[in-house]
Amino acid sequence: MENMKNHDMHNMDDMNMEDMGNGHMMMHGGHMMDMGDLRKKFWISLVLAIPVFILSPFMGLHLPFQFQFPGSDWIVLILSSILFFYGGRPFLNGAKGELQSKQPAMMTLITMGISVAYIYSLYAFVMNNFFGSANIMDFFWELASLIVIMLLGHWIEMKSTMDAGNALQKIASLVPSQVHMVHGDTTMDHDIGMVKADDIIEIRAGESVPLDGEIIQGESYINESLITGESKAVKKGIGKKVVGGSINGDGTIRVKVTKSSKEGYLSQISKLVNDAQNNKSKTQALADKVSGWLFYAAVTAGLLSFIYWLIFGDMNMALNRLVTVLVIACPHALGLAIPLVMSRSTSIAATNGLIIRDNQAMENSRKIDYVVMDKTGTLTEGKFTVNGMQSLDKNYDDKKVLGLIAGLESGSSHPIASGVIKYAKSENILADTLTNIKAIKGYGMSGQKDGQEYLLINMKYLQENNISIDKTVIQPYLDKGNTISYLVSDKKIIGFIALGDRIKKNSIQFIKDLKARNITPVMLTGDNKESATIMAKQLGIDEFKAELLPEDKHGFIKNLELTGHHVMMVGDGINDAPSLASATVGVAIGAGTDVAIDSADVVLYNSDPSDIIKFLNLSHKTYRKMVENLWWGAGYNILAIPLAAGILAGVGFVLSPAVGAVVMSLSTVIVALNAMTLR
Repeated sequence: MENMKNHDMHNMDDMNMEDMGNGHMMMHGGHMMDMGDLRKKFWISLVLAIPVFILSPFMGLHLPFQFQFPGSDWIVLILSSILFFYGGRPFLNGAKGELQSKQPAMMTLITMGISVAYIYSLYAFVMNNFFGSANIMDFFWELASLIVIMLLGHWIEMKSTMDAGNALQKIASLVPSQVHMVHGDTTMDHDIGMVKADDIIEIRAGESVPLDGEIIQGESYINESLITGESKAVKKGIGKKVVGGSINGDGTIRVKVTKSSKEGYLSQISKLVNDAQNNKSKTQALADKVSGWLFYAAVTAGLLSFIYWLIFGDMNMALNRLVTVLVIACPHALGLAIPLVMSRSTSIAATNGLIIRDNQAMENSRKIDYVVMDKTGTLTEGKFTVNGMQSLDKNYDDKKVLGLIAGLESGSSHPIASGVIKYAKSENILADTLTNIKAIKGYGMSGQKDGQEYLLINMKYLQENNISIDKTVIQPYLDKGNTISYLVSDKKIIGFIALGDRIKKNSIQFIKDLKARNITPVMLTGDNKESATIMAKQLGIDEFKAELLPEDKHGFIKNLELTGHHVMMVGDGINDAPSLASATVGVAIGAGTDVAIDSADVVLYNSDPSDIIKFLNLSHKTYRKMVENLWWGAGYNILAIPLAAGILAGVGFVLSPAVGAVVMSLSTVIVALNAMTLR
């Protein structure tokens, strides 16, 4: 595990980002397995194993495609030795980690099988070639097949979970690695890690704001979608605060840094994501649990069998029974039980608009009782269209009102502003040129023309400033869930414009389907309570929260989980990333940001929330198949181990290695076929 270089991470050391799990590595028994290395080991091991399959008997049985010649046993020995030490290395290292943590599982069981097979086969080779013993059966064929199959199983398992980027790297990439630091009359580029609070930095047109601070010179429009979740550009001048990760517009500004990279907003977002990802369930996979039980069962049965046959038989018989038990316990089918199902499941998911990034989500989804959703872009299309406008002052006709509104919105890239500009163009109305345009935090915009100040504000501003309006005029628009902006001058409403964000066509049915499953849908949004209330009513959502910041959403989910609930979070913005990472299952809308996608367990490629129902259906079926395969895989061992130990020797039946191998292979075939029946 290699720490990322400072320049790659933009020196954001506090983010504690390391090149591991989500990209190319996977932990097994404390041993870090690289997917590229595992793939390489599989193909090389397969090439080495093919001659072993051809030249070595299958547990004493000579198959039609097999042949031998003088010296072929030496070739088998050499190739098998390379296979054991090269292809078996991940399992040997993994078993070491499991045993050190006193939790023997799959890696220990595999290691026991390949080690016993190899050591006993060496013994058989020496006895057969140098001491003229009777033909003692070796296990080279079994050794080669076990290593190849286990490498394939772990490769499949890793590939299905590791095809993803790293959310923390994406967050880090939002800020530049260097900043323009002001030294008197000159500016010099420095690494971002060198900047401290109270230092002065310059941010030029189009650049990302690297650190939190306060503008001391210049003015510009700042896109703060990072915080608001909406692509809103806000005009800011001297004395206004800026946040790291936001985007500077056309102006050049100088900023007095208030927080270093270790303390800023991006750092806090990163810490929330990192903590949430690290706090994911640490429970072992079902296959590992079963493997642990089988390990103890095989060792116990093997030792008891050895002691019994040593007393009532002879050393050769005792040793034969011990080796047979330990080799037959090798989890061929068990090692493929989960990976094959997950591979099949992720393939089905992909063809249905779902990308499964964390296989654990399949199991966790069975417990979900709350689905928490962002509104804009998740339940709605995030595209605002003008549904009506009207002048309320005889001195201003509709065209003049629209021109002023378009002029106020011309400096913003907010979806509402975009909708207004697009509408004005369609009506062939030129946006008026206003000066001193600025944002009124929490309310709207203001600007001046011909010495007159104009405000484009929301209902909250009207109420707080005692500006009245005839509700009968705007009620029809409100009833349809429109967002209304009011054009005001001298505390008098000149006109208004109503815009609506369309609900996605499947969203309403999606909410109904969730309720039918006894899952509580909750809508969380940064929008005002009026719009949220109407939207929730239209969607059929009974519980919702409005005017929330990213940390509020994250806190809401954590509170639900602390009270024993299992939460699925659905979102599409970077401000949703901490919530996606901390939820029991995080689902990102495919059209969302890279950070949101990389913080999620599941991605909806088609951005259709109704695909969540497909995911829930698929996850339930997948889990059932996994359990079935575990029974097929472990069931063989449960029956074969006592039979191999000689429990029915009293009635004249002892399971031979050859028969055990046939049944083992049959079990593997059944597991594979069962996985393919997943629909």
